[in-house]
Amino acid sequence: MDIQERTFHLHMISDATGETLVTIARAVGVQYAAARAIEHLHPLVRSGRELDRVLKEVEAAPGIVLYTLFNRDMAEELELACKRLNVPYVAPLLNVLQVFESYLGMTSTPMVGGQHQLDADYYRRIEALNFTMMHDDGHLPDRLDDADIILLGISRSSKTPTSIYLANRGFKTTNVPLVPGVPVPPQLEEDTTAFVVALVASPERISQVRHNRVIEQAHGHLDDYVDRDAIAAEIAQTRQLCARRGWPIIDVTRRSIEETAAAIIRLYDDRDASALDT
Repeated sequence: MDIQERTFHLHMISDATGETLVTIARAVGVQYAAARAIEHLHPLVRSGRELDRVLKEVEAAPGIVLYTLFNRDMAEELELACKRLNVPYVAPLLNVLQVFESYLGMTSTPMVGGQHQLDADYYRRIEALNFTMMHDDGHLPDRLDDADIILLGISRSSKTPTSIYLANRGFKTTNVPLVPGVPVPPQLEEDTTAFVVALVASPERISQVRHNRVIEQAHGHLDDYVDRDAIAAEIAQTRQLCARRGWPIIDVTRRSIEETAAAIIRLYDDRDASALDT
């Protein structure tokens, strides 16, 4: 590792897409704020020839090696090469597999890219994503009950990215912007099986995001759109609306999109659990 620049090479070698390794690496990497990984993703490594090519890249830029290779011969070849190059290597899923095998009393059945098989859950997520893209930014479905989740919020409260993340988790999501002086869509006054939740953030955060957005689009007309007092009034109206309708509110000021989605899913699941209990 280069102490002065605080950078290091990180090789992620997979016989599938490598998404699992990327997720693990970044979850660990954020714990080291003073270091930055130079990522090398090597997906679809399924032959000796492909592995040789990857090992040449590891030798040219030594660093940490993370791998998921379910072909044991290839995995052993990789490990031997890493020992020869004196670079650390880890198979993040290996310990998990060993725990499963020990508890279940059976060996695993190697399946390359098994988590990406085209099963019912995969098609459900694709359907949810298509639904969500078609019903973004106030484009409500004809039947609100067709949605799983409805997000409300003023401009720049992370409605669209949160909707897309929820869709990737299999939830059909639509979102509705709350605009000063514009009535809430009348459909929302009706009862629906969809779970309605509002997103809010601090006026300072909303103002900052809006200001950056206006600059990017070169509009030049800031006015009340970025005024913190005006934004605070918008947020107050959102809270009043939700109080009247009994809709929950999530403050996203210090939450990532992933954390916001997790909080929404938890509330969604709690509602369904409560319905089953009644």
